[in-house]
Amino acid sequence: MWTNYIHGWQDRWVVLKNNTLSYYKSQDEREYGCRGSLCLSKAVFTPHEFDVCRFDVSMNDSVWYLRAENPDLRQQWIETIELHKAESGYGSESSLRHHGSMVSLTSAASGLSTTSTSSFRKDHSLREKLAEMETFRDILCRQVNTLQKYFDNCASGDYRDEYHRDRVEDDEDDFPTVRPDGDCLLNNNSSKEKLFPSSSPRGPTGIDFKGEAITFKATTAGILSTLSHCIEIMVKREERWQRRLDKEMERRRKAEDAYKSALTELKKKSHYGGPDYEEGPNSLINEDEFFDAVEAALDKQDKIEEQSEKCRTPRPITLSPDTYCSLSRTELHLFDFIQVEEMVQSHMTYSLQDVGGDANWQLITEEGEMKVYRREVEENGVVLDPLKATHAVKGVTGHEVCHYFWDTAFRNDWETTVEHFTVVEALSDQAVIIYQTHKRVWPASQRDVLYLSVMRKILSTNENEPDTWLVCNFSVDHDSYAPSSRCIRAKINVAMICQTLVSPPEGNKEISRDNILCKITYVANVNPGGWAPASVLRAVAKREYPKFLKRFTSYVQEKTSDNAILF
Repeated sequence: MWTNYIHGWQDRWVVLKNNTLSYYKSQDEREYGCRGSLCLSKAVFTPHEFDVCRFDVSMNDSVWYLRAENPDLRQQWIETIELHKAESGYGSESSLRHHGSMVSLTSAASGLSTTSTSSFRKDHSLREKLAEMETFRDILCRQVNTLQKYFDNCASGDYRDEYHRDRVEDDEDDFPTVRPDGDCLLNNNSSKEKLFPSSSPRGPTGIDFKGEAITFKATTAGILSTLSHCIEIMVKREERWQRRLDKEMERRRKAEDAYKSALTELKKKSHYGGPDYEEGPNSLINEDEFFDAVEAALDKQDKIEEQSEKCRTPRPITLSPDTYCSLSRTELHLFDFIQVEEMVQSHMTYSLQDVGGDANWQLITEEGEMKVYRREVEENGVVLDPLKATHAVKGVTGHEVCHYFWDTAFRNDWETTVEHFTVVEALSDQAVIIYQTHKRVWPASQRDVLYLSVMRKILSTNENEPDTWLVCNFSVDHDSYAPSSRCIRAKINVAMICQTLVSPPEGNKEISRDNILCKITYVANVNPGGWAPASVLRAVAKREYPKFLKRFTSYVQEKTSDNAILF
């Protein structure tokens, strides 16, 4: 399980029980209670896109980053969790549809009720006017129907008058006699015929056309007035909603500004949280952000180191028995002896060569007597740039420089990048196998290295040339310290080559430290393993190697200033 950006992945005991996923620090600590738990009904499980052993469990803002030992175990965990959710009623499709439907219905009913009540309360005037419009519509429809009947009757009356006039012209001799009641006419064949109702001021069927017209006009005037009132209300509402929209847009603008500001601050910080921001080809951090994070972490380490140096007190130079994991005062094994001789001869042949010619060494730093060179080399996308530094230090000998560089008793006094080291095996008085872990510089992964360190004196074959002292550190394998998933195993091949130059004193004076000068050649071939941007590795090397040489040589000068000269 991913714990935090300092400790990274840690082993944890995870338990799936009663629809709950819980984790403990270890199986033995279950009785002390779990460190955290998630309910499966609300959790979302996501297999990682690139890491075949990892899957994430998220619920709301909480995210667990889990990593199995192998892809098969991850798949087994995922299938078990999905099966457990299905059996508990949260994973089946039917149950999901059922719960979703109930939620939708409840939400819809609740939302409708709330909306209707609030709308009636806020828009009371508009609803009243709309009700008035509905009343006017009913009145207007009845009036239209009444007028339509009137027009229909008028049309029917005109047709009958025309028909009656034609009958009178055809039968002039048989003009009917009007009876006293005026309702019927008697024609020449003594038959009765119903007359059309006589005209009256109220019009056909007794409709008051003038009154209906006045009422119609009043109704339409009321409709127009109500419409005008509705428009005024809607304009006011539009103005109110416009003000709300302006306020909402202002809030959104402020929120966007705050988001941009927070994002900018987040990019400045060296902590993003979560394994997705770690070193790797699929890291969410781009190269510039990776570089900034590493720079910030290194600056922080420098400040801590400065404070610790101020508070550091001299300590006795003794080897503690606990320092050694396994001491075996035996001679070098045959294989180790052959490997050491090959490395020593290689460094004496190639490392002391001049930086000119076809070697393609590039000068990257020059501070006084110290010069640092680099050759750009990449293999399968991994930066393997060899580094070479030359320096001249007054007042110390090559034997003293190599002694303090090789002896682990002084390692913590000048080495600031090592978190912990252990002497795995002492092969001889001047050859040991060392395992050490380096301090993590986030977002880069933590590195460890297992190497054989040997110190040798190389006698000069020329009387005019001084003897050479050499410390060679190169990676080896050991059964007790196999590579683990917690650190990336780096490979190194480093040499510190020193020669002592003596200026004869005047007269019969004894040689003092003012008469000696140590020429140092330091070479480093490091394969960091893993993945990191090439520009970041090169920038860090350019920054850290000169600091290391200056710090180490200053330490040697300080330690030897009051001691007898050791040639």
